[in-house]
Order: sequence, then structure tokens, then C-alpha cells
Amino acid sequence: MIYFAYPGDLDTPTGGYHYDRRLIEELRSMGVRVETVALPHCSSVPNQQILASVQQILAAIPDQAIVVIDGLAFGVLDEVAAAEAKRLRLVALCHHPLALETGLDERERQVLQVSEQRALSCARATVVTSGHTRQILIEQFAVPAESIIVALPGTDWTPFAPCDGDPIRLLTVASLTRRKAHDVLIDALSPLKSLHWQARFVGGQDFDPAWASSLQQRVNALGLSQRVEFAGAVEDTQVEYQQADVFVLPSRFEGYGMVFAEALAAGLPVLAARSGAVPDVVPESAGLLVAPNDTQALTEALRQILTSEALRRRLQAGARQAAATLPTWSDTAAIVARKLEEVSNS
Repeated sequence: MIYFAYPGDLDTPTGGYHYDRRLIEELRSMGVRVETVALPHCSSVPNQQILASVQQILAAIPDQAIVVIDGLAFGVLDEVAAAEAKRLRLVALCHHPLALETGLDERERQVLQVSEQRALSCARATVVTSGHTRQILIEQFAVPAESIIVALPGTDWTPFAPCDGDPIRLLTVASLTRRKAHDVLIDALSPLKSLHWQARFVGGQDFDPAWASSLQQRVNALGLSQRVEFAGAVEDTQVEYQQADVFVLPSRFEGYGMVFAEALAAGLPVLAARSGAVPDVVPESAGLLVAPNDTQALTEALRQILTSEALRRRLQAGARQAAATLPTWSDTAAIVARKLEEVSNS
């Protein structure tokens, strides 16, 4: 039996929660008993009421139980982790360090750096979703290398998209948050009004409503309201990939970037920023990568892919080849299960 704790709603439509859901599903299919544990939503500085609630929830878990805690909560629960580290076998699941989230001021970043490092020091093991994140935890958070296991997100099989749209359909799948850099993409599209394209932004708008509103205002101010569609969160993103011609997302940082793998699985050419783990996910044969926050470079990359069918076909072929190398969710679960077995026997 393992306990899997997460903050808020497990059905939240983000890559991190999707990873959690699929990992739980696959572990159960392997015969592992998994009991989910909902924790209160934790802010960067949780108040005493939230900490007391988390403490009460964890106190109900039997001694020496294995408890996997999602990093969105674990990173700010250093006091609770320290109190429970001897009684419970804590395992951290780190999608990316909280201190690297875009939009934090220096004080917030330092608070998160300290709390997350303290929390991770209490974990028997840490699961990360990319080698890039593993290296960050070793170098910046003093996590012992031998305690970290890399379990890349799995990818479901999907038919290849035909990529025959007219106009060319640009797809972005990401919550409307600062880290995803929709603002850079909008600005990069503005000089390309004379070209034949439509853009569709799929992703939740509730995580930072003020930012989401500013993006819509930006689109209107640049005269792109007939070219850029804000679709909101959708239940089936696979349909979106099938109807697209090119995937574009210039994130400022990605701990892995599941949507890039999903785009490759659908055989889509990719345009992205060379940030975080993105270069590890998107090979040069399948995408064009530019520097983060470089609007001009993104404009030129977009111009190239919009005006050259030969380039699109070459990158499409590269994406289809890359799709064959992507891990499945059963691969992911098997890696995690082996690490949990080690923790159980330790």
C-alpha cells in the first residue's frame, strides 16, 4: 500500500496533475494498492491553519507507510515533512522546483528555495520528471544523486495528424500563466499578419486571471482578435493535436514539458524556447528552438515554418521518428514502482 498526496483537485487540467493521475492509474494496473490523499491547496507561504490541516491528514496515515507527496505541496511543507520524516517514509514527486516559477520576486524565490531544500532533505527518495530537473536538485538543492529517480512522463499512442490545414493552424496547449510565455508568442505573431495562419490557445485561464485578461487585451490591442482564439481548458486535447499543423509554445521554463511530447506523438512540427528540459524532449530534427523571451527570433522561426512547406514536412518527419522513442505510462510507472520497492525495503 502506498499513499499518494496532492494539493487541491486531482482533476485540475495541468501537466503535473495529469502526470499524477496517470501514474496512479498505471501503478494500480500493476497491482500496487494506491490510496489518494487530498491536501489543502498550499500557497508559497501556507498559513498555520493549512499546516495544521495537513498535519492532521498525515497523522491518520499508519506508521512506516510510504507516502508520495506531489511537489506542489511538498516544497512548502518543510515543517510538516520534518515532523513526519521518522514516522513515515516520505517520497517527493518534483515536476520542477517551485523556486523556478516565473513571476516570483527575489524574497519569494528565496523563501521557496529554503523551504523546498529543507523538505527534500526529509524525503527517502525523490521522483523527478526529467534529467534536467535531477541536475537542478543536485546542484541547487543539495539532494543526494543516489536518492533521485528520473521517471519521464509517458505518452499515449495517437494517430499522426495530417498537417494539411489551410490556413496553417498553430496550436498552443498550456495554462495561461507567465511561465508559458503566451505574451512572447502573441508579440511574435503580430508582424506576421500578412501570412496565412490561425492560432488556437488551449489551456485553463483560472490560475492567474489577471494575466489571462492581459493576454486577451494584448491580442486585441495588436489587432489579432480574428487570428488568435482563446479556447480555454478542453477535455480532450488529442482532438486539438489532430486538428493542428504546428505546435508552438515558447515557455520560459519547463521541468519536462509533456505537451511537447504529446505534439511529437501526433507528428507535429514544434516551435519552442530552448528552456529547461525542452531541448531534451524536442530533437533538432523535429523542431525549431529559440532563446527564451526572444520575440524577434520567434517571429523569424514562425516566418520560416509558415512560408516553407518543405521545412514543415521535414520537421513533421522528424516528429514522427521521435514519437517512436517516447516512453509509455507503463514505463513510467515501472520505474517509480521499483524505487518505491527500494524505499519499502530500506
